[in-house]
Amino acid sequence: MKETNNKKISIRSYLLSTLIDPVLWYTVLIMAALMFHYSDQTETDLHAYMFAFGWGAATLVIGWLLFRAFDYMQKHHFIGSFAYLAIGLLFGYAFRWAVDRGNVNYPITWGLWFLTPQDSLNFNKWYAAGFFVLFVLFMCSVIYYFTKVRYRIFMNFLIFIIPFAIYGKEYEKMPTIFIILLAVGYILLMVYYRQLMDDENTVFVERRKSWKTIAVYAAAFAVISAIVPKPTVEADRTILENLISAEDITERLNAMLNVFRDTSTGEQFRNRASNRWVYEAVAKEPLRIKTATRSTYNFDKDEWAIQELDDHYDGTSKGTPFDIGSRMGLADAFLEAARLDSDYAGKYGLSQYLDEGLAEPKMNHVVFYLLNGYIGLPQGTDMAPVPQCAIAMTDCSVQKKTARLIGGTVYSVNSQFPSNSRFEFDYSANTFFSSPKNREFIEQLDRYDYKKLLEDTYEVLEREIGPDSSDPEKARLFSFFDVDYRYYDKYLEYLLDYGDRKRIKDLADKITEGCDTEYDKALALEAYFYNNDYTYDLTYDTTGKNAEDFMFVTKTGVCYEYATSMVLLARAAGIPARYCEGYNMSERTDDGNMPRTNYVITLQDAHGFPELYLRGYGWLSFEPTVSDNIITKKKTTSTDLLSRAGVIMLIGSLMALLFAMAYPWLSHKFFILRSRKRRPADTVKAIVHRICKVYDIDEANTSKEVSAYVHESTGADISYTAKLFDRSEYGGENIDIQDKERALNEYITAYDAFRESRKRRRITNR
Repeated sequence: MKETNNKKISIRSYLLSTLIDPVLWYTVLIMAALMFHYSDQTETDLHAYMFAFGWGAATLVIGWLLFRAFDYMQKHHFIGSFAYLAIGLLFGYAFRWAVDRGNVNYPITWGLWFLTPQDSLNFNKWYAAGFFVLFVLFMCSVIYYFTKVRYRIFMNFLIFIIPFAIYGKEYEKMPTIFIILLAVGYILLMVYYRQLMDDENTVFVERRKSWKTIAVYAAAFAVISAIVPKPTVEADRTILENLISAEDITERLNAMLNVFRDTSTGEQFRNRASNRWVYEAVAKEPLRIKTATRSTYNFDKDEWAIQELDDHYDGTSKGTPFDIGSRMGLADAFLEAARLDSDYAGKYGLSQYLDEGLAEPKMNHVVFYLLNGYIGLPQGTDMAPVPQCAIAMTDCSVQKKTARLIGGTVYSVNSQFPSNSRFEFDYSANTFFSSPKNREFIEQLDRYDYKKLLEDTYEVLEREIGPDSSDPEKARLFSFFDVDYRYYDKYLEYLLDYGDRKRIKDLADKITEGCDTEYDKALALEAYFYNNDYTYDLTYDTTGKNAEDFMFVTKTGVCYEYATSMVLLARAAGIPARYCEGYNMSERTDDGNMPRTNYVITLQDAHGFPELYLRGYGWLSFEPTVSDNIITKKKTTSTDLLSRAGVIMLIGSLMALLFAMAYPWLSHKFFILRSRKRRPADTVKAIVHRICKVYDIDEANTSKEVSAYVHESTGADISYTAKLFDRSEYGGENIDIQDKERALNEYITAYDAFRESRKRRRITNR
């Protein structure tokens, strides 16, 4: 019944059969999973999938060519050895070429790049290409050999875990889709290329007849392995991160620790995948820490730049203690001037505060330990971590020349603080404005010309105290006030610039409408972002956007956008303001490396925030960054993702099972429907082929043998249809409509008989 010939297989058939090779596609899947890992970590997941898809397509082409070469080597062992050597040399040259290109202006070698966590490195496309060249030859070779040449289940398992090992070495979550596909692909490959012992107890089944069983097994394996609950494991990647000591790998860390960079952007806050510890602290409360200030904003580039108010020295010291601020800000100086000069007190209405004074915030102490040295990084820092409302740096593990910058930060003048430095500070609690009396005091000062108030206060303090006072407290008070007195004009010159953007001015006026004091205005500006649907999103792309876009269009960003926007709004409202960088210390720990430490600060705690100059008090930091409507990179564990995927696969499998159960009946009905429209001769031919498929009869049998087998199996009679088939196929006779209908009726009878016989067998088996 089946036609045979000696024609060669067509090129089209050859390409189709070799391109659907499951071994080739398994290789493509493994390489795609590996290349996803080495994609640009700063881009979105979609970009990473496209990157992996591109390299997967390259693997399909290169792998197909290599597999054809391997097929040739199988038949020509001697020549094949030299051919494989030539291929190895070719790929080796390509690898060397890619690595050489990638090493240009890149600080580390390919080997160190391969071993280093990718979230700590800048993306290198040439190194990634070198990795691909090296691994595609390796994967194609071993997967081909241990499936098509010498099947070894253990070696296939070792190949299977390579992608998981690559991801695991950096504690990176492999995308769920790759986990599922790799596992299912491995199971299917293992079953498809199985080897059985040839003995009397072994039953060999043709592959074409086993696909249903294999498919059900693979689907069940994927669903069960994904849904079954798994233990949650907290992995510690500290040891791995501590092994990395290359200078350029820690550029992001240095950028946050040190001040003298020309510009600052929001990227350093978006790329915070690493949880590397930076400081440990001994403290009584969470703190905001300042390491740098920026005063000039560029709308076109969306970046902050330093100028003289950020990097000029205010005062220097050769050791500690080192004065930074005053317990109640400038209010201390105004109150002290009132005590020293009654005329001054009467002029500004401060006499009422002389007897009882103000509500002084509580004094606290904090100790910071820089951890670079502990984790093996040689770099120190040129900036000390200054807590909010700092009064003095009381001690440092290294006594050296230190400067207080105008921005209120502490800088190591001639060399960096060592990588294992300890810093101790006295600071006041940020509670000054919690007191009604203190707020009333500031409101009283705000009634007068502030420039004149500063001049009169300076005159009193210089006359009565002076810069050389023997009283440390009064000397600190005068020194702190002196800075603001001398630089107040600069504050007005540089720190009120908001780019003359009308929209920003209008918004600032709207927000602060009805506010009586600068502090009230600051609170209104801070609250604006919480009450107007702004969103914190580490993954949001701000390319081509600036703070004005954030305020009015996107309303989506990180702390950089929030802080920048509040600074510009404050300036538009007439309040000098500056952008600051540092950390938010809030994570407690009971497992510190240093004595008594109870807080830890990591790179993920890096933070941008605004500082506003409030007349009568001085500089005060605020927190406009929304923290309750946060969108970040998914923190869902791989186990959770697998479970969700397992539920989806279970639903899909059930739907597929229902379809598989209904398919025979649907296929039968569809065949009858199509047969009504076929020509009689075509219908008879299709019926015979259909019966062979239903009864699982080899088409090499004659029509008479097929008829006999059907009758023997179920009792159905298709002898007339068999005769019609022979007359039409071999005799060239025409078949009329009546013959077609009779053949179709015999098919329906044979099909029903087959279904009935299967039911009887199932009942008997029970």
